[in-house]
Amino acid sequence: MVVKIGFVKLGNIGTSRIVDLLLDERADREDIDARVLGTGAKLTPESAPDTARLLEWNPDLVVVSSPNAALPGPKQAREMVKAKGKPCIVISDAPAMKAKDKLKEEGFGFIIIPGDPMIGARREFLDPVEMSVFNVDVLSVLSITGVARLVQEELDSVIEQIKKGGAVKLPQIIVTAENAVERARFSNPYAKAKAIAAYNMAEKVADMDVKGCFMMKNPEEYIPMVAAAHELISEAARLAKEAREIEKQSDSLVRMPHARTGEILKKSKLMEKPSA
Repeated sequence: MVVKIGFVKLGNIGTSRIVDLLLDERADREDIDARVLGTGAKLTPESAPDTARLLEWNPDLVVVSSPNAALPGPKQAREMVKAKGKPCIVISDAPAMKAKDKLKEEGFGFIIIPGDPMIGARREFLDPVEMSVFNVDVLSVLSITGVARLVQEELDSVIEQIKKGGAVKLPQIIVTAENAVERARFSNPYAKAKAIAAYNMAEKVADMDVKGCFMMKNPEEYIPMVAAAHELISEAARLAKEAREIEKQSDSLVRMPHARTGEILKKSKLMEKPSA
């Protein structure tokens, strides 16, 4: 069976950039087919109805990624998926926490990532280059600290359930430093400690940017605040990369590629072949 997965990307969080690619990193997987509908940087209610175009493809699973899943646009998109009777997983950031109970009550899956921080969106500070650099740093943190693998493994689990038929249990997870880093499978405790620190720093970046973008009104206050937040995510990315380098130095970096069948393989030595 080929499982059809639809991705609706409303606005942007760091995870949105790679979520569909996490499932088919070598573009040779034979058990899934994916389509992506994106609305660029905006996530307004006017954008959400385009979800219908993806639903015409009749996917077996829909993943809706956006900032703040409690907003009207993301809410409308997932409700359209639910109306079609399709399983739906929401991937979002810290502000989505206020929608957590409602998501549970309505039967949606969710992966809420507080360490996927808001950007410092102040016009005096944020230009396209700064935006791009910020997203590079965020992706480094999310990838190395285990968040990317957590998302990939949870989506793969649902795919396997769909392939087998019957009831599907969707993930309902709040990502913490601890449960993310566990998925990274560090063997060196110092590497693990650095990764935990990096993820917690990313959560702090989110707090600082919310403060700088929404709570501070004086440019003399909010410009240094958002600039400091971006400096902090840069340092978090550096720490995360140091953690990965420690694992490489002892030739114990875990790699978990997909087989063509979708099975997750594993290896921890650079020169060995991955196996089930």
